[in-house]
Amino acid sequence: MPGPYGATSTTDDVLKGIDLSGKRILVTGVSAGLGVETARTLAAHGAQVVGAARDLNKAFAATEQVRAGAAPKGGLELVELDLASLASVRACADALLKVGKPFDLVIANAGVMACPKGTTSDGFETQFGTNHLGHFVFVNRIASLFKPGSRLVNLSSAGHRFSDVDLEDPNFERTPYEEFLAYGRSKTANILFAVEFDRRHKDRGVRATAVHPGGIQTELGRHMSPQAMQALVDQLNAANAKNGQPAFEWKSIPQGAATSVWAGAVAAAEDVGGRYCEDCHVAEIVEGGDALSIRGGVRRYALDPEHAKALWAKSEAMVNERF
Repeated sequence: MPGPYGATSTTDDVLKGIDLSGKRILVTGVSAGLGVETARTLAAHGAQVVGAARDLNKAFAATEQVRAGAAPKGGLELVELDLASLASVRACADALLKVGKPFDLVIANAGVMACPKGTTSDGFETQFGTNHLGHFVFVNRIASLFKPGSRLVNLSSAGHRFSDVDLEDPNFERTPYEEFLAYGRSKTANILFAVEFDRRHKDRGVRATAVHPGGIQTELGRHMSPQAMQALVDQLNAANAKNGQPAFEWKSIPQGAATSVWAGAVAAAEDVGGRYCEDCHVAEIVEGGDALSIRGGVRRYALDPEHAKALWAKSEAMVNERF
C-alpha cells in the first residue's frame, strides 16, 4: 500500500506525484471545511470535480480557491443538494443521471453533528436523516454512474463508537434524545452503508469504504458552544492521561481531508473495500473501553455484514424506495 502516511499527513502529501487528469469525482458538502479542501486538492491534481452543496451561493464563494488552483485539466462545477430533503436528493440525482457522465470516485463528505433534536423535511431525526439517509438515497440513485474500478468513500467518525444504530427506534420516538448518541448512530450507519454497498457492487469492480477524518475545527461543530467543545476535549485528555496516552491534538483541515483522498485515490481498492480507515491506514477492530478512552480503531458492530444488510433494508423501508 502506498505510504507510509499517518495522522499528520496532508492532502498534498498523499497525492504527491499523482495525476488525476481525466478523473471525474463527486464530493458532497463543498461549502466549507473538509469538502472545500477535498475539492481543492483533487482539482489541483487534474480531476474534474462535481461539488454538491445545499447553498450554492455560499459554495461558490467558498470554492474560489478551488477554481483558482485547479490544474489545466482540472476544474469544479457545482450542483445543488440538500441532504435533509429527499426531494432535493432525488432531483440532484436525476439531474446527474440525465447528464450521464460517469464517476471515478464519490466522496460522501457532507454532514451535521451534535445538533439539537429535530427532523428533516421528511420527518427523520436530523442527524440520521441527513448523514445517512440522504446519502443512502443519493448514492444509490446514481450507482449506475460509478465506473468499473471506481470507489465510494463515506465520511464517518470516531463518533461511531458512541452508539450502534437502533433499527427499532431510528427517529428517537421512544429513546431519550442525546446529541452525541444520535451522532454516533448516524456515523455507524455511514460505515455499515459502505460495507453493504461494497458487497453489492464489488463484483463489477466498484468498492466502498468509510473513513474517520480526525478531530478538526470546522463548521461541523457549529452546534456546540466553545465551552461544550472544550469540555469534550477535557474529557478526552482526562481519558488519555489515565491511559498514559498523549494529549488530544486538533488536525488541520488538509490533514483531516487526507484520509478521504488517500482511501479514494491512493490506497489499493482491495485493502480498503468494506473497511474503516483513519489516519491514512485501515483501522483495526477494538473491543472494550468507552468511546472517549479509545485512541483509535473501529467497533465490530460497525463492520458486521448482517447488520449492514439489516440497516439497508430498514433504510429502504424508511425512504420507501428499493435499490
